[in-house]
Amino acid sequence: MERRVVITGLGWVTPLGDSIEAVWKRLLASECGIKKTEIFDANTFPSTFSAEVPASLLKTIQQINGAAHAGASRNTHFALAAARAAWQHAGLDTALALDPTGVGIYLGGGEGPLDFHPFATAAVTGCRDDHGNLTSLDTARWANAALKLLNATNEVEQEPNLAGGHLAVEFNAQGPSINTLTACAASTQAIGEATHLIRYGDANVMITGGTHSMIHPLGVTGFSRLTALSTRNDDILTASRPFDRTRDGFVLGEGAGIVILEELVHARERGAPILAEITGFGSTADAFRITDIHEEGRGAIAAMKGALDSAGLGCEDVDYISSHGTGTEENDKIETLAIRTLFDDHAKSVAISSIKSMLGHLIAAAGAVELITCVLAIRDQIVPPTINYQTPDPNCDLDYVPNKSRPMKVKTTLSNSFGFGGQNNALVVQAFEE
Repeated sequence: MERRVVITGLGWVTPLGDSIEAVWKRLLASECGIKKTEIFDANTFPSTFSAEVPASLLKTIQQINGAAHAGASRNTHFALAAARAAWQHAGLDTALALDPTGVGIYLGGGEGPLDFHPFATAAVTGCRDDHGNLTSLDTARWANAALKLLNATNEVEQEPNLAGGHLAVEFNAQGPSINTLTACAASTQAIGEATHLIRYGDANVMITGGTHSMIHPLGVTGFSRLTALSTRNDDILTASRPFDRTRDGFVLGEGAGIVILEELVHARERGAPILAEITGFGSTADAFRITDIHEEGRGAIAAMKGALDSAGLGCEDVDYISSHGTGTEENDKIETLAIRTLFDDHAKSVAISSIKSMLGHLIAAAGAVELITCVLAIRDQIVPPTINYQTPDPNCDLDYVPNKSRPMKVKTTLSNSFGFGGQNNALVVQAFEE
């Protein structure tokens, strides 16, 4: 008999805060976490705004994480805080006789922020002669400057797998430890594959989700070069407009989302709270282009179908879709096409929304945070809105729960994440039933 996988703990760090209940309340109230970028001076960039974790919250998190994690990068601090909240929510902080070899980690963890100022200073030094005149890059001069300026700890800590390493130390997790970085689909893929590890008997408990922060000069430059970011600098609170005809790109965000997955019998034996059950996972590749979704949505369709098939469900069983919904022209149009194609007559009956309209795009952490809202939607029988939806787009003609949250029956949810590179992942989360 297949081992069932349930969710027993939730934790997140977001631009709207880190309390599950307080942030959920703010999302249902259509509040927005976008503001002028403060992490660095972005005034010369095409996009001068982002969705940052508040500086005061980060400071508090760093203090709580303590000396053992003092050298950790920004994204690792987010992951530690979210995981600690999820661990406590699951009651694992007081669990007796927990076998550490049965506790694993699977993160969709992005790289930490680059040690930018020393990096840039060394690069400039390498391109100037002894008199300060610009020259071609002198690699010896660059190396000498870099050796003096770059911090070895910061260099190590920006590696994508380090967040998982810190979590293993913090929770004595001696089971499987894996990190995936499949761009915007990473944490959804991590949760789906962590589910498989439990089903196959490789772990009883998985700390899984994602963490990321790309709000730094190189991250913003890269997305700007791709023309993926909104440049609505004169109206930043409404800049993220998924599915709206006037959308012009996503808003870069940061944060972490962590869930505790547990094998059902293991959870029952220790009296854990069972919040929901993961019943389906689908994962595909477009095999098309590096940054473009396949124009017919073939990978997205296959991922959603795979998730529903593995859950033993049909499209008519889905009450709510947490969409990828970035607010870019192509993503929203093709995600709509994919849903319309797969769901057919049911497409216009299912509620769909994008919380990226309020939190921005958390990149590798986005899917996990969005999946948490699916669990809360099932618990409270209400779905969050897509805010800033004012102008209908003929290419986006479904029910996007515009502007206001909606009380409704929610038993079965589908959470979509699609990433650069043609990565497509979808999870089915359902109300737990015996």
